[in-house]
Amino acid sequence: MHSAPRLAFRHIGKRFPGVRALDDVGFSVRAGSVHGLLGENGAGKSTMMKILGGEYVPDDGEVAIDGQAVAFRGAADAIAAGVAVIHQELQYVPELSVMENLLLGRLPTRLGLVDRRRALAFVRERLDALGVDLDPRAKLKQLSIGQRQMVEIVKAILRDATILALDEPTSSLSHRETEVLFRLVRDLRAQGKAMIYISHRLDEIFALCDAATIFRDGRKVADFDTLQGVSRETLVQRMVGRDIGDIWGYRPREHGPVRLSVQGVTSRAVPLPASFQVRAGEIVGFFGLVGAGRSELMRAVYGADRRLSGEVSVDGKAVRPTHIRDAIRLGLVFCPEDRKEEGIIGVRSVSENINISARRNHLVAGLFVNDRVEARTADTYIERLRIRTPNRRQEIRLLSGGNQQKAVLSRWLAENDLRVLIVDEPTRGIDVGAKNEIYAVLYELAARGVAVVMISSELPEVLGVSDRVIAMSRGRIVAQFARGEASEERVLAAALPEGAAPSARQVTP
Repeated sequence: MHSAPRLAFRHIGKRFPGVRALDDVGFSVRAGSVHGLLGENGAGKSTMMKILGGEYVPDDGEVAIDGQAVAFRGAADAIAAGVAVIHQELQYVPELSVMENLLLGRLPTRLGLVDRRRALAFVRERLDALGVDLDPRAKLKQLSIGQRQMVEIVKAILRDATILALDEPTSSLSHRETEVLFRLVRDLRAQGKAMIYISHRLDEIFALCDAATIFRDGRKVADFDTLQGVSRETLVQRMVGRDIGDIWGYRPREHGPVRLSVQGVTSRAVPLPASFQVRAGEIVGFFGLVGAGRSELMRAVYGADRRLSGEVSVDGKAVRPTHIRDAIRLGLVFCPEDRKEEGIIGVRSVSENINISARRNHLVAGLFVNDRVEARTADTYIERLRIRTPNRRQEIRLLSGGNQQKAVLSRWLAENDLRVLIVDEPTRGIDVGAKNEIYAVLYELAARGVAVVMISSELPEVLGVSDRVIAMSRGRIVAQFARGEASEERVLAAALPEGAAPSARQVTP
């Protein structure tokens, strides 16, 4: 390991209107090492990475590479200096192919035209060498979120950067993709790269990182030159500044009559009929490996994807197959996994995103929005869910992922007519403290009589939060377990395809 740091942040400060995102923050990363960066959502981690990537210019302090101060005025400057940053909110061109995204701005040419044959051969060779299973010709919009995330990771590697920063890189990866990523990170470390690894999955921090720094509220609160002998509890306490106790905080409650009934539903993505029921006040967790069909089934239930057969009803009233408005009118709502693309309206304010569903109840004379009511509603949930924002008028796209998620959930808390809530990966990329708050929201909704369906790739989360667990495999429901009957071994065994090795991710917070 080299004696001098490859990368150093010195007294970094960054201010936005109404908020100090970073305040006199500094740490360093050595070549041939992986440095963990930890903290709650909104602690300043992503802001620091945007400074490293040239998207933001620091108001105070400086960034140094190999002892020399650098001043990036844009992403191109950072790339030219050998820096690659993979953000949690992915940056890709959905209409272009894997090959075109990987070589964006660097496509080989011949006689002034793109040499697609040479580009395709190069990408195939590199993907094979890296052990990454992707079709170079597939368009990004056709891939899963996990596959898109892997494209971004490979893109950074192909740039031959000497400094890499990965922000929640495994948040949407399957177990196999995660294993590939871990191998790539270890190979890059052996090649002398300096890496920053941001993750809320502490198992990953302990498995990969040589050192770690913890941010809280825009300040550095701890540095660990080594993680040997450091406990999980120590990291969590330094991150959140309090003892959160039982992360799940499970709250038992009475269950009422059947609220959501799904009978024989099929779609293009779910060819085998699926049936299940959820009672009022019940939280049902759906678990399965990537590709099991959980999200696809719920999209068909909600009406986001066309239903080929089957019936869905809420309190005995049928939900038409392809009418999302009909689902919402009956009190059935869906929080998708990809909150950036499908969950929020990024250019609108936090207040508008919280109030948008319940706005029909805030109209005066059926025509004019009651701004006072909407402001009061937004302020109530910003305070209640501890949404970190300068004010309710802030554009939601400027918030961290966890705070965006809490705003989306606030939208349904503000909805008086909510009867069924389907949430897909509600804590993806969210810190341990915010997870605890989101679970509390789900329990509160269930206590109000809402039927909650939660999809999660984290088996401990499914077991910790759910009243009942349903396992899916290869597009069909294969088993269900009452809370007292469910265990990691039983649920995982049911979810695994026949003959598969037990390889599902089981990372605890």
